[in-house]
Amino acid sequence: METKVNERNPPAAPLGPAVRQKTIDVLCESFARDEMDVEEFEKRVELVERADSMEQLRAILADLPSASLPAESVAVARRPDLSPESVSGHSVAVGILGGGGRAGAWVAARNNWAVSVLGGCKIDLREAQLGPGVTEVRVMGILGRVEVLVPPDVRVECSGIGILGGFRHHGALDSVQDPNAPVIRVSGLAILGGVSVRVRHPGESARDARIRRKAERKAKKLLEKRRRGET
Repeated sequence: METKVNERNPPAAPLGPAVRQKTIDVLCESFARDEMDVEEFEKRVELVERADSMEQLRAILADLPSASLPAESVAVARRPDLSPESVSGHSVAVGILGGGGRAGAWVAARNNWAVSVLGGCKIDLREAQLGPGVTEVRVMGILGRVEVLVPPDVRVECSGIGILGGFRHHGALDSVQDPNAPVIRVSGLAILGGVSVRVRHPGESARDARIRRKAERKAKKLLEKRRRGET
């Protein structure tokens, strides 16, 4: 009888660091929206660290207006491995007196060119499939703007020159440090124009990204202060 009960109600798997971090991320966003004060935020973070079931995590978030409850598994899905034969050598996107670019679920080439002349060009790699090794993105903005969007589960290497313009890489606190993660290498030139490389989650708007970054900064300071007080 004991065995049958255990088979019907197997013990819940222990909560991993990914699901706890996801819950803390949700709390950070709610805190940034002023849905709780500092004391309440710190209290809920402590409850997350002590929780031992998904039900407890959901209860911590249940009364927050903007919070979405974590799923059973929040681990980032590993990108599908593509064979070298399935990845083309070159891809070109051009915006001249208009717009151009690539977005959605597309297969990025090993070498991707993005050119903007008196227009705009966007290369969105958040849902793109990447080939093995390094994915090169070479950009040129002349009196125009080039925007490169990358997801947080890749490593970004960025180098460029801005002449009477800007060439900027906007990193993120949650960018991966895994040396085995896919690499996106962005390089190029901006002349009287702008090139920006930004980290955003898939489906995240510019406004959502600003709210998330604000939450990350505020929560990071609070958590560091709290941890220093515990030591």
